[in-house]
Amino acid sequence: MHYLLMYDVVPDYAERRAPLRAEHLELAREAVERGELVLGGALNPPEAVLLLFRGDSPAAAEAFAAADPYVRHGIVTSWKVREWTTVVGRDAEVKLPPNL
Repeated sequence: MHYLLMYDVVPDYAERRAPLRAEHLELAREAVERGELVLGGALNPPEAVLLLFRGDSPAAAEAFAAADPYVRHGIVTSWKVREWTTVVGRDAEVKLPPNL
């Protein structure tokens, strides 16, 4: 299953993330190595951040947010995890019949 971790961020996010970015990216790379995090990044302009996780439950995405220095240091104003039913694309979780 896919899960989207969605961050709302402070208006000066791009500037405030700088001293925390190395720790955040290390956390992200570790999640990629474990096979949990598929993709992640900020919108442009950076008014929100989206991270795509794969797993049996939202637990990995929730644990990531709890450990993320962006969350811990207040540059993320709120976050949520939503299950995302993916149906099109090579990595889609739900395989639709070809006639749809």
